[in-house]
Amino acid sequence: MTVYLCCLYAILLLALAGWIMSFVSNHYSHVDSMWSLFMALTAYTTALFTYDLSWRGTLVLSAVTAWSLRLSLFITWRNWGKEDYRYETIRQNNEPHFWFKSLYIVFALQAVLAWLISYPLYAAIASTQPLMFLDALAALLFITGMYWECVADWQLAAFKAKPENTQAVLNIGLWRYSRHPNYFGESLIWWGFALAGIAAGNLWSIASAALMTLLLLKVSGVSLLEKTIQTRRPGYQAYIDSTNAFIPGMPKKLPVSGKD
Repeated sequence: MTVYLCCLYAILLLALAGWIMSFVSNHYSHVDSMWSLFMALTAYTTALFTYDLSWRGTLVLSAVTAWSLRLSLFITWRNWGKEDYRYETIRQNNEPHFWFKSLYIVFALQAVLAWLISYPLYAAIASTQPLMFLDALAALLFITGMYWECVADWQLAAFKAKPENTQAVLNIGLWRYSRHPNYFGESLIWWGFALAGIAAGNLWSIASAALMTLLLLKVSGVSLLEKTIQTRRPGYQAYIDSTNAFIPGMPKKLPVSGKD
């Protein structure tokens, strides 16, 4: 647990650097780009203190590196030169002196959450337990989750790049089966990491994956995005009526108007 606490110190230092960066940019969205890097810090700090890295540790470290770099670079590109509307709202609701309040409302809060969620990474990398069948299932969940997240992000970026889609709703590709396929993929990734932690002998890893899924569904993901999207995209209600919110499924057939 001493090593796990060292991971928290490293993450808080990075969060502090992000807070200082906000003085220069006057933006706070870059904390989203740092989110996956916070978790990668847990993995790399643990590996630094692990004398003999196991096969599981090597595989998990490689997976975290691929996931965290891809997500951080994608979010940085997506938010480049603009502030996410969520942080504009948080700023408006917490003036005056938001420059200081953001230290704990934005940066420290996300740093601690990332530390808690990244617990399976610590458990898997620090363990010397041999590989078992759960590791194969963990790898399958991770690969599947990366596919859903990467493809969904690419499809959404390509859709938004077309001016004619400003008020349109993306309902093709992976978005035909789930209204938030990228979040579904993210959840699978963390259940994969949780299984790796369980295979390493730590059942508490389940709590981290459950917390991530809860955040995606009820806090910063599905529920937050869908609060305002209907006002910006008039056809979104029909999309809600026909498409699962999170877990993919075949689109529902809506009744024809005037018929049962």
